[in-house]
Amino acid sequence: MSEASEPSGDQSRSETVAAFEHSNRGFVGTAQHLLHLNPSLVPLIVLIASVVIFGILLGSKFFSPFALTLILQQVQIVGIVAAAQSLIILTAGIDLSVGAIMVMSSVVMGQFTFRYGIPVEVSVACGLMCGALIGFINGWLVAKVKLPPFIVTLGMWQIVLATNFLYSANETIRSQEIEAQAPLLQFFGTTIQLGGARLTYGVVFMLVLIFVLAYALKHTAWGRHVYAVGDDPEAAELSGVNVKATLISVYMLAGLICAFAGWALIGRIGSVSPTSGQLANIESITAVVIGGISLFGGRGSIMGTLFGALIVGVFTLGLRLLGADAQWTYLLIGLLIIAAVGVDQWIRKVSV
Repeated sequence: MSEASEPSGDQSRSETVAAFEHSNRGFVGTAQHLLHLNPSLVPLIVLIASVVIFGILLGSKFFSPFALTLILQQVQIVGIVAAAQSLIILTAGIDLSVGAIMVMSSVVMGQFTFRYGIPVEVSVACGLMCGALIGFINGWLVAKVKLPPFIVTLGMWQIVLATNFLYSANETIRSQEIEAQAPLLQFFGTTIQLGGARLTYGVVFMLVLIFVLAYALKHTAWGRHVYAVGDDPEAAELSGVNVKATLISVYMLAGLICAFAGWALIGRIGSVSPTSGQLANIESITAVVIGGISLFGGRGSIMGTLFGALIVGVFTLGLRLLGADAQWTYLLIGLLIIAAVGVDQWIRKVSV
């Protein structure tokens, strides 16, 4: 009985080697391994540090409920679009057309309502379907035709942008008209009071969307397939994953999310403008990169994207309250982007 309870020589040696490797990892190696397992920790730490620093510099002016909820309101559009961009980048792709899809969807909602007299509910549904359709086309070209995502979405960005201006005739539907005839278009701009904080339905939608996607990516087969395709599509296909269907579903869902961002954009600015949201492409990629999602695909957390968007919002508001030149914001965010990519490269070298 005593002999059966004793571990074998091979088992003892393997446990000893494992313990030795773990003990020799050191502080830096342990931190590297921890960040490899939890990539959203880096942007969370940066977010907390930036909030603390600006809180010390600005005091109650920064920590007021108004200031903190203003950050959420400012990043709601970027946060929604960045959620769509995160899905694409997790598959080792990139979508340069997200901003154009967002604006085109909002234009369809507005033009269908005011030009054709279609009920606003139907117009909103058409705008959402428009975004999903453009996303489907992107996904089909990437998955079926095997074109590079960068080239496909670069071309689609130009096509949708041109179509947007040609279809709308560069016409802006003013806020007063929307308020009088189609207030549903401004639904996501409706404010709700929570204590001393004022949130919009757009902010609530952004937060719910992030949490739903985080759950889907972590706890569903579809989410595991997304990570597998981004990590190694050939290996994923050999293990039974339908790579083409997964890619198409990701691009289509991203297009739908961008259409919701277009609806939220109307609520944010109050009007339907074909010239709005011009920087959404770059801002969404910025939030994703700072949020710790690897541009090589297959690694990262969509919660990190939320943290990345909030970091940009904190820096923007904090520097504005300090009276600093707006260029300092771009400079610091540029440094954060480079640092985030450097940290990602460092984390990827971890020995698991």
